[in-house]
Amino acid sequence: MDNGAFTAYTKGKPMDKKGFYGWCDEYLCHPNWAVIPDVIGGSVNEQRDYAKDWSFPKELSAPVWHLNLSLDWLLELTDNYPKVCLGSSGEFWQIGTRKWEQRMEQVFELLTRTRRHLPWIHGMRMLGQSNGKWPLASADSSNIARHHSELNLSPEIMANRIDAIQPEKKWKPSPQIDLLEGL
Repeated sequence: MDNGAFTAYTKGKPMDKKGFYGWCDEYLCHPNWAVIPDVIGGSVNEQRDYAKDWSFPKELSAPVWHLNLSLDWLLELTDNYPKVCLGSSGEFWQIGTRKWEQRMEQVFELLTRTRRHLPWIHGMRMLGQSNGKWPLASADSSNIARHHSELNLSPEIMANRIDAIQPEKKWKPSPQIDLLEGL
């Protein structure tokens, strides 16, 4: 269950936390899970404040770690939640750029070096990266909702095509350079 922070951010409106909490109260249960409200472009302290307000079970919850925030914050989140969402923001807003890819490489290098098993990582707006090298457990996109009519395809056909693409199961480190050196 997406919290709507991205839509609110792109429209320049505040997120409706109260409305989202009410929706979660009514519908949040296994096997569903919800994205904890976050502040796009916000600080670690702002993200912590939003997480403190969240009253739902951790096993049904996933905080967002924004790529422009500290890697220590990512480790803290993966230590405390079974799922973590990656959000592209700040200087890493544009998915697929070389700068974004380098940050993603840092993320997966760090996680594989500090964890025996990768945690569940959900890529926000990263569905287009599903067939790439990123071992995302899940990803989302507004692609189907926004484009099915202009492509003259049924949403079901588009979803089936997307679901047929499977990401890498494990991170395959780049042999080039140590991306974590000096961090």
